[in-house]
Amino acid sequence: MPSLQHIRRRIASVKNTQKITKAMKLVSASKLRRAQERILTARPYAKKMAEMLGALGARTNREYHPLLQKRKVKRIEVMVMTSDRGLCGGFNTNILRRAMESLREIKEKTPDLTVNVVGRKGRDFFKRRGFNIRKEWTGISDRVQYEHASQIGKELVESFLSGTFDELYMVYGEFRSAIQTRIVTEKLFPIGDFQQEEIENEGSFMYEPDEEEVLEILLPRHVEIQIFRGLLESAASEQGSRMMAMDSATRNAKDVIYKLTLVYNKTRQAAITKELMDIVGGSEALK
Repeated sequence: MPSLQHIRRRIASVKNTQKITKAMKLVSASKLRRAQERILTARPYAKKMAEMLGALGARTNREYHPLLQKRKVKRIEVMVMTSDRGLCGGFNTNILRRAMESLREIKEKTPDLTVNVVGRKGRDFFKRRGFNIRKEWTGISDRVQYEHASQIGKELVESFLSGTFDELYMVYGEFRSAIQTRIVTEKLFPIGDFQQEEIENEGSFMYEPDEEEVLEILLPRHVEIQIFRGLLESAASEQGSRMMAMDSATRNAKDVIYKLTLVYNKTRQAAITKELMDIVGGSEALK
């Protein structure tokens, strides 16, 4: 049977852990509110950008711009967005599980496969498994800025144009709520198909200077916007998962404290009863 001192130390230790997890929950809740506001603001812009490019791209010959051109697939890359820190429940685990499923499917198309990683957790995961990581970006998830997406987008556009890869897929967690994250695998390069029927009822437009020049400017910007949206979705999902994980840890700590307190009281009562029995036994022996 453990000593009373040992149980008291365990209770004090769990209480300290409970204070930490409760504080982390409050911090994550605050960060989640800001991240949620940002992603709800960015989504309509990213969606409208895709719709506008859909209307413009359907009127333009896909062979005109290299970002639209479909190539014979020889080299494929997958960009996986994870967090830099842990303690966020199954957030990273679910993303990496989906990424591995996507990688197995892609390997059936071509064995020439490389990985780009956003976040330390993903980087460490793929390095331990011997994957070829071409590019890695860390230290972003806690302070996502458009400059990060612009830097990543420019590097990927240059790599695609230079023939480093023929297709690129992006795997990230799409924020739905604090308790729900949908893992998405999205094709980023070449930029998606635009169907003519999508614009049949839109009428005609006049472009200045012309459709081709507008497309030249908007396509790289579209890539940056979609990456920025993915980073914001991932950041919001991370904070939501961390808040729920810390809330669960706080409640579990409360249960552990309750059980340890019961054990402490029973042990203390047993010790008192034993001492009383020793006193009674001693007094009887003196008679």
